[in-house]
Amino acid sequence: MEPAEEPGALGFHGDEEIIEVVELGPPGPDDLAGEMEDVDFEEEGADEPDAEAWETEEDDEGLEDGMEAQDDSEVTFALHSASVFCVSLDPKTNTLVVTGGEDDKAFVWRLSDGELLFECSGHKDSVTCAGFSHDSVFVATGDMSGLIKVWRVDSKEEVWSFEVGDLEWMEWHPQAHVLLAGTADGNSWMWKIPSGDCKTFQGPSCPATCGRILPDGKRAVVGYEDGTLRIWDLKQGISLHVLKGQDGHQDPLTCVASNQDGSLILTGSVDCHAKLINSATGKVVCVFKVESIAPKTPAGEGEEPESNSVESLGFCNVMPLVAVGYLDGTLAIYDLTTQSLRHKCQHESGIVQLLWEESSAVVYTCSLDGAVRLWDARSGKMISEYRGHAAEILDFAVNKDASIVVTTSGDHQAKVFCVQRPDR
Repeated sequence: MEPAEEPGALGFHGDEEIIEVVELGPPGPDDLAGEMEDVDFEEEGADEPDAEAWETEEDDEGLEDGMEAQDDSEVTFALHSASVFCVSLDPKTNTLVVTGGEDDKAFVWRLSDGELLFECSGHKDSVTCAGFSHDSVFVATGDMSGLIKVWRVDSKEEVWSFEVGDLEWMEWHPQAHVLLAGTADGNSWMWKIPSGDCKTFQGPSCPATCGRILPDGKRAVVGYEDGTLRIWDLKQGISLHVLKGQDGHQDPLTCVASNQDGSLILTGSVDCHAKLINSATGKVVCVFKVESIAPKTPAGEGEEPESNSVESLGFCNVMPLVAVGYLDGTLAIYDLTTQSLRHKCQHESGIVQLLWEESSAVVYTCSLDGAVRLWDARSGKMISEYRGHAAEILDFAVNKDASIVVTTSGDHQAKVFCVQRPDR
């Protein structure tokens, strides 16, 4: 292993036990070099393609009920032939996009004009996970059946593939060429890329529904369908903390996030609660719950009664605030200092995902009504709204300087919106 050439090697510091996290800066290349060698490992891998297809703006065909013909987007990527489930921007340059869809396809394309760079071919099920490594060298795509493939972006070549059980989620390590994924059998898998060295973290025998590597790169937090949460030590392969029963959730976890230094974790669940957890002690600091809003139309015959759940959440980097998005369309802004509700911003339909701007108190939401909205978390007021999709938005990404939003939708399209604001 050559530390100098692999800033991505996953490293940990000896066998010290983490008692308390005070302030964690990102580890340097030297800290991260080396130590995955004492991990028990296995292996696998190859393929390639090329083409081109894009269009810009105005295509009003096939508008679903209530969807407007308005299109605020700058670029439309229309190469998918079914719902587009996931999107990710390359972190290094923010110029490349990867999207995956129900058509069993994933594409890497250029943000500026929608030009296709290459297809991540070979999937035989819906591509539900896709993302670039921290340095944009690799792109990984994963389908529902559990086939994960990794491609080298510059050569457009497949460098690794592996098949696990049904895939629930997948994410790259924040500083290393290491991939973590959770599966329906309760396991979480970790691989070094492209060598394929492998390690598994065995959870309860129910799906690992969401997960996140913490900013220190040494721990990961994984949520499960039975409401439990585990904080894993990635080097030792042991769970540092297990939250279950009253400490855990009463229903499946749907999402998890951490603050910038990884000292706090926020979890969301079908039980409508968001829990704030100290990652060093594994203790629940507080529980956020929003009083349910007046019920909407009662369920018709044979329909499920209306339900609510936490769908997405995240920490603000510049103020002690968290945002929680609910299936009933509520965006709740909570104050960490007072642990109280600060604002309730109502959407007409369910929130699918939310993201904070990196350097301001602005939250972006996308929802089932096909719109992206920007909210000022200080005032609770909507700043702006962008439309263009003829169906629900299923995923979105915001670039580093918060000037561009890329969305994917059930209308088979991905769109690029310019969201520059005069007050920036």
